Amino acid sequence: MLRIAAEATLGDLELDVAAEVAAGECLALAGPSGAGKSSVLRVISGLLRPRRGSVACGERVWLDTERGIDLPPDERRCGYVFQDYALFPHLSAWQNVAYALTRLPRRERRPRAVELLERFGLGDRAEARPRTLSGGERQRVAVARALAVEPAALLLDEPLSALDARTRAAAGRELAAVLHAAGVPALLVTHDFQEAALLGDRVGVMDGGRIVQLGTAGELAAEPASPFVADFTGAVVLTGVAAPAADGLTRVTLDGGGEVTSPEPAAGPVAVTVYPWEIALAPRGTIDPGSARNHLDVEIVSVTAVGSRVRVGLAAPQPLAAELTGPAVTAMHIAPGQRAVATWKATATRLLPLTPQGSDEVRH
Repeated sequence: MLRIAAEATLGDLELDVAAEVAAGECLALAGPSGAGKSSVLRVISGLLRPRRGSVACGERVWLDTERGIDLPPDERRCGYVFQDYALFPHLSAWQNVAYALTRLPRRERRPRAVELLERFGLGDRAEARPRTLSGGERQRVAVARALAVEPAALLLDEPLSALDARTRAAAGRELAAVLHAAGVPALLVTHDFQEAALLGDRVGVMDGGRIVQLGTAGELAAEPASPFVADFTGAVVLTGVAAPAADGLTRVTLDGGGEVTSPEPAAGPVAVTVYPWEIALAPRGTIDPGSARNHLDVEIVSVTAVGSRVRVGLAAPQPLAAELTGPAVTAMHIAPGQRAVATWKATATRLLPLTPQGSDEVRH
């Protein structure tokens, strides 16, 4: 078990985090740039000393500011995969891995390095220099080097950001399998919620130096604790004022115009959240105004293919987006400049109270 608690002042950012990661588990810390994610890795690895805090892995205490314990980085047994992988360009793949094997006699380093590369399907690339490797191959060499020290914990900083979009998904699946097979606590940071969902058993969303919500990716998407978390997980977030309506529903008058209903109780200023894949589009004049579904008049401003889906940007008093299938877009002749009606179920409409920035409590 890896445990960290840290408080530090980093310029204008006040870092205040606490987390635990079990052996064989991967915790993904996700959030925007400047949220303090990489600083957590630096505290764990010994590259940043917090004002107050502790780091322990298993029975070994790496940091305890109250007791005056602060092991240097080379005594913490952390495998660290840097954002750009930090491979030595003049060394071959096996030599990069062997660089971490200083505890072994020199004659044993190459066989062990090659063995690790074979574990990641790179045995036939052992002699290759980094510039001749693909992005995914460089990533696997970096992970092999991190595991070469037989780490007690594995730390990864934006592990997929250096890859192009074409190889990111496949490399992500390979990395997820590696992290689980390593059998040690793994903590990674990313600015991408989808990447966090792919790699992390749990996801901690960070904002302003704090973990504002912690849970599985599914839990965060289904029950975001704040408008910030909802927006970060990919939801459309609208604002308005809620009031009780008939049949136990809540009616929200949206800022700028329009109304939606939800079965969730609320009153006063709220954030309305709905995921793009829950929104459908229909031609104007085809929706019954008395329909139980929510509906807003919109203008189509963009049409973008995203994998097997198509994301349609929509202009209304507040911007929103829908995700449709390719056939649906073709059948409706959807194109920028067209007018349409965006519709979604009342039951897909989630309401969150609007709170002052930074006042959200951590939700598990």
